[in-house]
Amino acid sequence: MDTKNKTIVLKFGGSSVADNIKLNVVAEKVINLKKQEAENIVVVVSAQGKATDNLIKEAQTLSNIPEERELDVLLSCGEQISMAKLAILLNRLGMPAISLTGWQAGIYTNNTNQDAIIEDIDTTRITKELEAGKIVVLAGFQGINNNLDITTLGRGGSDTTAVAVAAKLKATSCYIFSDVDGIYTTDPNQTKVARKLDSLSYTEMLDIANEGAKVLHNRCVEVGEKFKIPIVAKSTFNNNEGTVINNKIEGSYVKNIVKNDNIQFVHITSSNKYLPKTFNNIYKEFIEEEIGVKNLVNSSEDTLDISFTIPKVKFAKLANLLENKFPDFESSYSDITRISIIGNGIMSNNSILNKTMKVIEENKLDIISMEINESKIAIMFKEIVSNEILEQLHKTLI
Repeated sequence: MDTKNKTIVLKFGGSSVADNIKLNVVAEKVINLKKQEAENIVVVVSAQGKATDNLIKEAQTLSNIPEERELDVLLSCGEQISMAKLAILLNRLGMPAISLTGWQAGIYTNNTNQDAIIEDIDTTRITKELEAGKIVVLAGFQGINNNLDITTLGRGGSDTTAVAVAAKLKATSCYIFSDVDGIYTTDPNQTKVARKLDSLSYTEMLDIANEGAKVLHNRCVEVGEKFKIPIVAKSTFNNNEGTVINNKIEGSYVKNIVKNDNIQFVHITSSNKYLPKTFNNIYKEFIEEEIGVKNLVNSSEDTLDISFTIPKVKFAKLANLLENKFPDFESSYSDITRISIIGNGIMSNNSILNKTMKVIEENKLDIISMEINESKIAIMFKEIVSNEILEQLHKTLI
């Protein structure tokens, strides 16, 4: 490809392509950006609306635990519908376009199902179509492994597809479009005091994504940082300035607070004598089954007494594992909240921690654990923390 020609990558999420009316809005935006900003445009699309969730539900009506290879084949269909419909629409509007699946676009992944990692992208086909003057519309969220099987990249995987393609094409930027104006100081669905941020560093955005905020996929931020691709999060449905994510660090103050209620605290005990080998075997099973265990601790030197956290969506898989592999273990589960306060350099600002602890004490919250590093204070609580307390923290710290 002629590198003198400006290339940008646009990604549109499920809410942006949810129906034909919204697809028309997306098509007009793509055409305008093609005319105004870039010679070459690649568009990455998610499945329409709740299509992926609906496909998962359909699979579960057939099997409680669907075979993972077949589930990936099924889930990849959602993005293929979106890409084909958008390409049809762009062509009708007089803008030459072609749709490509993940494997047609040369997106190669490892062999993990539902959470595959992109290992390489052969851009030969994409480049050929761009040089022919076409807008290339890609199915996000999917690729192909070395067995030529379809794989999917997990939740938010279309973000990763977009940034990875942008990096491989040496694009000038990657726009992530959704139904919100950008990245906010906290989830605007949880509190009305949330404010849009003009910019974030890659480190801050990665902390926000890793803490469970449903904004950008963490892998897409990692790729953006590695290849220095500016990521712009903005709305499909207006022309407001979005949030720019890049390598610029601006000040040492709180940028974002994430409240994650989608976590379960798990406690497992056994009267059997504790042996490091037993602990290692359990952890090995967790890794092989991709349970997503975090904060794993054994609290006794004599017997097995371990606690950890898992995403709520992994509960069924964990319960099945314990029942089949470790039937003698006693287990209990409780819903908890993890609140993460994020901003470059906040560890060195004692007033942030002091103000946080004051709010916690005033509301008599029980802490399970606390993690502090250069850009994050993360606290786990024994109960679900209300949005009112989140709002109180926001008003105190931001």
